Amino acid sequence: MVAGPLAFQPDVRDALDRGRPVVALESTIIAHGLPRPQNLELARDLEEIVREEGAVPATIALIDGRICIGLDDEQLSTLAGAEKVAKVSRRDLATVLADGGIGATTVAGTMLAAQMAGISVFATGGIGGVHRGAETSFDISADLDELARTPVLVVTAGAKAILDLPKTLEALETRGVPVIGFGTGEFPAFWCRSSGLKLPLQVDSVEAVARAFALHRQLALGSGFVVANPIPEADALDRGMIEAAISRALDDARATGIGGKDVTPALLKHVLETTSGASLKANIALVRNNARLAARIALALTRL
Repeated sequence: MVAGPLAFQPDVRDALDRGRPVVALESTIIAHGLPRPQNLELARDLEEIVREEGAVPATIALIDGRICIGLDDEQLSTLAGAEKVAKVSRRDLATVLADGGIGATTVAGTMLAAQMAGISVFATGGIGGVHRGAETSFDISADLDELARTPVLVVTAGAKAILDLPKTLEALETRGVPVIGFGTGEFPAFWCRSSGLKLPLQVDSVEAVARAFALHRQLALGSGFVVANPIPEADALDRGMIEAAISRALDDARATGIGGKDVTPALLKHVLETTSGASLKANIALVRNNARLAARIALALTRL
């Protein structure tokens, strides 16, 4: 048996023991999502935003055979600068831990670790979902099944725009996962404020979100709880421009034989180049916005 796979930063452990608000933060955005040095700058920035709102940040990653619940600055720097970092979802967790290497948690991996640690609120950029063409490729993110079985509140700017958003929403509905629009009746599309897809549920205050999530847990419904938070208007990109860029990128991928796990990075790279870097700036803005909202929700939960 492996003894004590969780390693808590002291401030995170103290906050949990005292019932203070804690916000989980993923680490894939540090290791795989952003270029250097923006990845480390954003990692530090997100933690500071959470602290400014009165909560304690807990960036989650795997280091030296432990699931680290919260990282110190040295660990953040190591994660941001490492060349080979495993991407860790549920299926990978035990193997990467046993290997003792360094791993960055995905949405699914972070949710699972947060639940193990007793953290209820998690801020990310965008959740994974059903990929375009999944009817033949069967490419569907593990995030959806994790959301179906792990009762953590996830603040997200919708699903990544490169995905099939209608099918992603249908998959979430089938799995019984609530998707709540925060101040919006439409599902956000990551870099864009709207996808044109209506949501059945909308709330307009952090107190209302906290009450709904508290009841969700009290009823033992078992699933995650998605709070869809649109990117700030000043930072949003034009939906038509993004769709055109994605369409061209998909055509290029098919023409060059790119498939499987290589499709997503190819699409993201194409969108970055097509938007002259605007998609990167939007990505950073939306994650910051989600961290701030998650901290406010965590604080509201402690007041109930």
